[in-house]
Order: sequence, then C-alpha cells, then structure tokens
Amino acid sequence: MHRNWGQVFVGSLQARRIAALLVAALLAVLAGCSGSSSGSSPDDAAGTPTGTPTPAPAEVTLSLADGAVDVSPITPLEVTVASGELDDVTVADDAGTEVAGSVEPEPGDPSTVVWTPETELGYGTSYTVTATAANASADETTATSTFTTVTPETLSTPGIGPLDGTTVGVGMPIRVFFDEPVADQAEVERHLLVTSSTPTDGVWNWVRDDEVHFRPSTYWPADSEVTLEADLYGVDFGEGVWGEKDRTISFSVGERHVSVADAAAHTLTVHDGDQLVQTFPMSAGDAENPTHNGAHVVLEKFADITMDSSTFGLAVDAPGGYRTDVQYATRISNNGEFVHAAPWSLADQGVRNVSHGCINLATENAKWFYDFSQPGDVVEVVNSIGGTLTAADGDIYDWAIPWKEWTAGSALS
Repeated sequence: MHRNWGQVFVGSLQARRIAALLVAALLAVLAGCSGSSSGSSPDDAAGTPTGTPTPAPAEVTLSLADGAVDVSPITPLEVTVASGELDDVTVADDAGTEVAGSVEPEPGDPSTVVWTPETELGYGTSYTVTATAANASADETTATSTFTTVTPETLSTPGIGPLDGTTVGVGMPIRVFFDEPVADQAEVERHLLVTSSTPTDGVWNWVRDDEVHFRPSTYWPADSEVTLEADLYGVDFGEGVWGEKDRTISFSVGERHVSVADAAAHTLTVHDGDQLVQTFPMSAGDAENPTHNGAHVVLEKFADITMDSSTFGLAVDAPGGYRTDVQYATRISNNGEFVHAAPWSLADQGVRNVSHGCINLATENAKWFYDFSQPGDVVEVVNSIGGTLTAADGDIYDWAIPWKEWTAGSALS
C-alpha cells in the first residue's frame, strides 16, 4: 500500500493530540474517583484542576499574504505553526476545486511545512490556501489566504542543442536559444542544471543576450552521459516574459575525435582517442581567404553540396567568386569553412595554401574523414595567417574564448 507522506505527517499529529487528550481525561476520572477528605476547592467545583494554566491558542502563519498578486506559480507555500500542531492544509482554485498536494517539513525548521502541488499551479489563476492547527486543548485556529498567480505578457520555451537522445563529439557545447533577449539572465541561469556521468567544471556563458552556452574548461570527457534540466516554468525572464514549461534533454558524448589542421605544415592529423590514426596532406585558406585559427566544431556533413561564394557576400561572377559542386564536405564553422574533397588542388595539398578558407583534401581522404566524423568532433586550426574564430564566424566559437573570460560570461559570476 502506498501512502501520501503529507497525509501521514498530518495524521500523525492528530493521533498524538487525541492520545494526549485521552490520557488527560483518564487522569481526571481517576482523580475524581479517589475523593478528598478536605472537600472541593472552588477550582475543582468549576471543573478546572487547581494551578493548571489555560493553553495558549495555536498560531498559524501563511507565507503568502492574503490578497497577494502576480505570484509565481512555483512560489513555495509555507505554513508555520506556534503553540500547537498542524491539522490540515488545503489549496483550492477560484472555482473551489481542491488542488491535490502534499506537505513536507521545512529542513531545519520543525515548526514550518511546505505544501507542494502534484502538478504545477497555473498562470493567471486565484487560489485559496487554508491551514488549521490545534493547541493542547484541541482548540482549533484557522488561517486563510487568497492569492493570484501572475499573468505573463509572453510565454517563452527556448530551443536546446544537442537534441535529446543524440550522440556528439567532445567539443559540442550545450546551447540554449531564446526567442528574444533575456532581461533577467541570472534568474534563468539558476534554473539550468547540468549533470554528467563524469563530473566537469562546466560553466554557462551568455554568448548573446538571447543565447547561453555551457562547456567545461577542456573538452567533454569521452563516453559520458550529460543531462540538462531546464526548469523554466514559473521563472520570470524579466520584462513580462515567463517560462512556458520545463524541459529535460539527455545526450551522449562519444569517442574523442580531435584533429589538428596545421596551415604551416599543410597537414591534417587525426586522432581517435589518444591514438594518431591519419596524417593527410592538405591545403588551407590562401593569403586573401585564410582559414581561421582556433578549435572548430563539426556541425554537419554533406556527401554532395554546391558551394557558392554568394552565401558569404561575394558574387559568383566577381573576382574570386565561385560556384562549385563538392563531395564529402564536413562543415566546421558557420562562416563557410569545411573539410572537403578538392581534386583540383591535389598538386597544392601538402605544399601551399590555395583554398577560399576550407581544408582541401584528396577525394579518398575527404571521404575517410567524412565517414569518421560526428557532430561535435574538434578540428583545431593552427599556424594560419588568419585571425582566430569569433562571434562573426557563426554559432560555435566557444573554445576560442579563454577560460577566465568564459567564466566571466556567466550571469552568476
């Protein structure tokens, strides 16, 4: 049989009070039967034992004042009792329908309990909480408070990456995307909880006002499980925006695939865990279109794709413009950088940099890398004459940010 803890808790209080009253009554009967040679005192005639003080009435205090408005639906409903024991707590909506819930003692404060609903209270709704307690004489005291939950101007449910149930590489940060800039970033961040099977020192960073990322100081531990609990229902984002619902996503971090594209040595070295598995000759971006330095993250793959310079502002018919069909293209940034097959630059691979910013490989090498790679794998570009990845290069430039600067980007830092 399963019992509601809150019902057991309140019921046990009632049982102790009733037992105390029965004992008191039995003692009174025994005292009356014993008689007295000195006769009865005025207090005895009145029915109250001589010298017994009248118990103080129970005091019941509710955490929400009567008439409170704009209350978050996840605000704890606390009941504190003095000079008595709690008998019952009920919460009803504005139609008078009782809301199912339970009470638990406040840790460290035995005089206070917290009422918790089985399902969340709603937005824009009036509720009445009623609490009853009794003193040692079983005299009851009742406290009542009616409050109204907030009516949001806008409800927001952010997008989250990686997707639930996916497997990613060790470089994939957790990304949370909001519909609009978040005014109270600290309050939102407090409700984003990340846990992993291998603990990390990960921290959130608001890369934009409407986007926050989470990563450890170094890449994720391989072969680990990660969960994000975004408990945002009832959370005030600020400026009239509130969280619409809670979301939980879990993903796996797969094998450690970290490659190094050395633009000076013209080589792409590929590691699977701690083992070097491939060294490919390559050609990186030329002097006018250098590949960006820094840790790039694999985002997606295309067996066949048409690359068009107009997608980054250079017309196809302009000097240096192009429109080319490419095989085995592995995207490593959102600024147009890929690792892909380039049979037209075979003579340059391993010798000089001639691309428009991509990593050029022989077709068979590009296919091997395409088959090997998964979203979240890392390609570290080094020794390029270009700058380092920044926000201008797209969504994921997280590993190019020094750790001290990264942690400073938390709203809770």
